[in-house]
Amino acid sequence: MQAIMFALVAVASAYQAPLSVRAPASVVHMSAITPGDVGTTRPLGVYDPLGLMTKMPDKYRRWQEMEIKHGRIAMLATLHVFITGAGYKWDGYCSYLSFPPIKFSDIPGGTLGSWAALPQAGWAQIVCLVAILDNSLFAQDPDLEPGDVVGDRIPWVRYSDPAVREYKLNAERNNGRAAMMGIIGMMIHEGLTGNPVWPLTFEPVV
Repeated sequence: MQAIMFALVAVASAYQAPLSVRAPASVVHMSAITPGDVGTTRPLGVYDPLGLMTKMPDKYRRWQEMEIKHGRIAMLATLHVFITGAGYKWDGYCSYLSFPPIKFSDIPGGTLGSWAALPQAGWAQIVCLVAILDNSLFAQDPDLEPGDVVGDRIPWVRYSDPAVREYKLNAERNNGRAAMMGIIGMMIHEGLTGNPVWPLTFEPVV
């Protein structure tokens, strides 16, 4: 009986269809950004859940420039909160046109408070100055890497070691991302609680 069963198994296996080899899972080809590029650091690496880098690769260069620029502005804004909160402010007057004239020491620290205290004419001057610099002295050269807005015109810090250079560029990109999230959080906290660094104690030094 056992011999018959073994024979049936042998016959069945002889007519078994060959096993199909499963094709490897397809990998989404990132047409604009690849692992190892500046900004693709751990733990996220290439993080593009909406597939924007695949759908609109032609806009990747512009998005890089905007991310770096906004990150630098956010880092300055975050630094402003800590410096003014510690009591470090410029001497002299911020505005002679307002009545009464406003000194820098009259502008409170923080985010929304300092924004509301600065006259509209002052904000107009700041916006105009930034726009002029962005389109003249610090205009982005398309032949240079994103974020390199000075070229050889200004003796900026350069790193000859590729590993050090990559580390510095990734640090700037990640610090800018953290600062963008941080300054938004500070604005929300100040709007809700009056304290930009809530739940920490924030008592601006006058």
